[in-house]
Amino acid sequence: MRDTTDTITISQLAKRSAVSLETIRYYERQGLLPKPPRSAAGYRLFSLDEVRRVRFIKRAQELGFSLKEIKELLDLRATPGMTSADVRKRAEAKIADIEEKIQTLRAMKRALTRLTAACCGDGSISECPILESLSVEKETM
Repeated sequence: MRDTTDTITISQLAKRSAVSLETIRYYERQGLLPKPPRSAAGYRLFSLDEVRRVRFIKRAQELGFSLKEIKELLDLRATPGMTSADVRKRAEAKIADIEEKIQTLRAMKRALTRLTAACCGDGSISECPILESLSVEKETM
């Protein structure tokens, strides 16, 4: 059992990490946080290091990493022989993924811009070129 002077409760972890209690529980279920020991009263007792870990998870999410990818990053830290080159490789893969998403979003914007330009905004909804185009596209998929 941990020394309780070096531990915090789930609510303290959530507050210090600026996330909800449910987020902490979810991270636990997903294996991003180790199952903590419990006090005699049944309260989870987290290490102060877990604050940093939760902040790491949130920041990685902000950069577009999935929870699976974040788990892999966390595992890299604990794997002997891993180097910063291994982390860099994952970051470069994420950059490529983001670039692909940007290209997809640009194509979506161009298509929607063309559809919007084709619609004068007058007439009945049954003759709306935007809705008609969406119906045609869906049928051909």
